[in-house]
Amino acid sequence: MHNLPLSGARLWDSLMEMAQIGGTAKGGCNRQTLTDVDAEGRALFQRWAEAAGLTMTVDRLGNMVFRREGRNPSLPPVAIGSHLDTQPTGGKFDGVLGVLAGLEIMRALHEAGAETEAPLLLINWTNEEGSRFSPPMMGSGGAMGIFTEAEILAKQSQDGAVFGEELRRIGWQGAADPADLQKVGHYLELHIEQGKLLEDAGLDVGVVTHALGQTWFEVVVEGEEAHGGSPMAGRRDALMAAAPLMSAVEEIALTTLAPSGEKGRGTVGVAEIYPSSRNIAPSRVFFTIDMRHGDPAALEEMETKLRARAEEIAIARGVKITVTRFWHSPLTPFDPALIQRARESATARGFKWRDIPTGIGHDAVYMARRVPTVMVFCPCHGGLSHNEAESITPEWATAGMLVLADAALATAGLVRP
Repeated sequence: MHNLPLSGARLWDSLMEMAQIGGTAKGGCNRQTLTDVDAEGRALFQRWAEAAGLTMTVDRLGNMVFRREGRNPSLPPVAIGSHLDTQPTGGKFDGVLGVLAGLEIMRALHEAGAETEAPLLLINWTNEEGSRFSPPMMGSGGAMGIFTEAEILAKQSQDGAVFGEELRRIGWQGAADPADLQKVGHYLELHIEQGKLLEDAGLDVGVVTHALGQTWFEVVVEGEEAHGGSPMAGRRDALMAAAPLMSAVEEIALTTLAPSGEKGRGTVGVAEIYPSSRNIAPSRVFFTIDMRHGDPAALEEMETKLRARAEEIAIARGVKITVTRFWHSPLTPFDPALIQRARESATARGFKWRDIPTGIGHDAVYMARRVPTVMVFCPCHGGLSHNEAESITPEWATAGMLVLADAALATAGLVRP
């Protein structure tokens, strides 16, 4: 354990000051990616980071990377990161906590005149949220080679704005190669849990061991239109066939168990009905399914059950049901050595903690495909996130920051001040 002047109060003050940029009347934040307020938040972060002695580079996707040199500049750097962009009705902490906790670590090192053997990086990833430009996690995904730069820069928002043009307009497209970040030696990220497990258990910290596997599906049910006054017998109502299949998603998630007893997660998030008239039985329904599980075999079993149920309903209802796999993200384990460092820190500092998976995508999940990675969670009230009412305590923020610091500095080789 080190004696750096890490300040939970300063971290909290920084969170509150950043929250004023794009602040909403309900106490949240609307600081969507590549907007003028995103540019303002980036500029404030740059001022803070450079005041702590860090040197900035910006890559062609707008990822902000601050470097603190190590005693041995040839060693692969240890990176801390997250994101400053928010949802349209986002909160003060999602993403921002991880960035500013990293800043607090850099500030404490700067004040103490401390050194690390390996260089340290502090990263603000572009467009983690994916609210304005979809899909999410473009900055980290582009850096790790999940997406090409060309496809990211060509993405359009719903109002027709182009990612690359907006990046240039706000003045945050740099010249560095995003792929340089594949040379990072280790990556650590602090984030709010976006769930209730830690709060309900009265815990201070979660050490994230893996990201759940995810499979997304698109479903089309095709039947036949019928007048609302026609007899029920013989109808091929697409919606009445879609409804039990939608309901089955929840049932499948709750009854598909891993050997440990862990259940799956299932969500129907989008539904479109045609022709969408009050007095016509629909002929076509489109809807999406999101299935997640911490056991890859169980996730495959969920898909098998879904397809079997779709076939069963189609025969019984006289409709055609097409289930298409839209996207898959495999279960992603985090690095055992970094996980152990986070556990040891939480124990040594007397925090109440547990191992925990993440069911939600983060920049760390893409990083983990190429770089040894770990995440640390702090609780959030009611598990509420992507909401203006998102809330944590200063004590939770401080606990997460301290565990992040211990694990990062043990990895980078802190030279005692």
